[in-house]
Amino acid sequence: MNSRWLTRAIVFAIVGGIVVGWLCNVFTDNGQRQALAAALSLVTDLFLRLIKMVIAPLVFTTLVLGVAKMENAAAIGRMTAKTLGWFFIASLISLMLGTVLADIMRPGAALHLHADAAAATATHAASAFDLRRFLTHLVPQSIVRAMADNEILQIVIFALFFGMAALSLKSRVAGILKVVEDVALIMLKVTEYVMLTAPVAVFAAMASTIALQGPSVLLTLAEFVGGFYVALLLLSGLLCAVGFLLVRDRLGRLLAMIREPLLIAFATASSEAAYPKLLVQIERFGVPNHIASFVLPLGYSFNMDGAMMYCTFAVLFIAQAYGIELSWAEKLPMLAILMVSTKGLAGVPRASLAVLTSTLHYFNLPEAGLVLILAVDHLLDMGRTGINVLGNTVATCAVARWENELRPEQVSSMSESDDSRTVELLES
Repeated sequence: MNSRWLTRAIVFAIVGGIVVGWLCNVFTDNGQRQALAAALSLVTDLFLRLIKMVIAPLVFTTLVLGVAKMENAAAIGRMTAKTLGWFFIASLISLMLGTVLADIMRPGAALHLHADAAAATATHAASAFDLRRFLTHLVPQSIVRAMADNEILQIVIFALFFGMAALSLKSRVAGILKVVEDVALIMLKVTEYVMLTAPVAVFAAMASTIALQGPSVLLTLAEFVGGFYVALLLLSGLLCAVGFLLVRDRLGRLLAMIREPLLIAFATASSEAAYPKLLVQIERFGVPNHIASFVLPLGYSFNMDGAMMYCTFAVLFIAQAYGIELSWAEKLPMLAILMVSTKGLAGVPRASLAVLTSTLHYFNLPEAGLVLILAVDHLLDMGRTGINVLGNTVATCAVARWENELRPEQVSSMSESDDSRTVELLES
């Protein structure tokens, strides 16, 4: 209910912001429009500060718990290596494809937004990026300082060491992991509270942008959404091609069997909502339970193909909107950051927003562009969530094929009521 309310509120905020911005653009002079934009920028600045407030504890706790989930995988090293190897390659392809398509389509180039003086200085600093600086910056001198400065990569490095150390100690530190889990739950609730302010921020951003830029900016946002869905179609085509190599003429049947979970994921923008039915259908397709129940949960944390493509697309959209060109020497570290920082954030409301904020902060790109993206984020979230489900389906079939355990389709004798009870059991 809260999710539906927030979506409706953001839609109303978009419409209200468009109307107010258009009226200001038509009936006020340039000085008045500048004054209005300055006043509304306070709202967006406060919203961005709230987002930054939750990044460090959210990334740390969720990533530590994500590493802790690998405990069972360590006992079956061969399948773990194959699964994580697939996740790495799929993630890299998604990130590279998003980067290349954003460079070709250039969805943000028509906006011609202007960063303030601080952002301009930061942009100049970003142009001085080099490999030595990147590598030395990976390791935090102080985790407290890294969290205070929202240095996402340093937090990730520390969280990985912390999680692996806790994993090696197992039951001896169960209490610490319980505290981390509790903190993660608290931060998820804080994130929900922060997102309640999103409609106000969206209204302010839309009104300010349209007042200054005119209604033509809406066409650019539409091009951004359309371009991203074209990128998703290409990625889905690539995943289906790989699926065909794995299951051959059974691909059509596989897609038909996961149609319902895909639609659930797309409609709700939630991979978790589709999980119970997806697990049942993949097992019926012929993937053994011990593989499906192992690969799918890991995939939900470590194999978010659509989300990673979205992050690269969005970062480059914001850079292009402010006339900032990133070289490949800067893009490659950006891909590395996104590769790591997206892990462990599955199920977090607007998780991509936290990832984008930290990435923009690291590369000193204007963070105000996030609020524009937020205006259309739900439409984008639906598409990337559906691709996440498709990617995890193909990954599960790939591991089953490599383990030589992909079986013929199981013709179940269960009735519909039995099937419903199975889904309820999986949900619990």
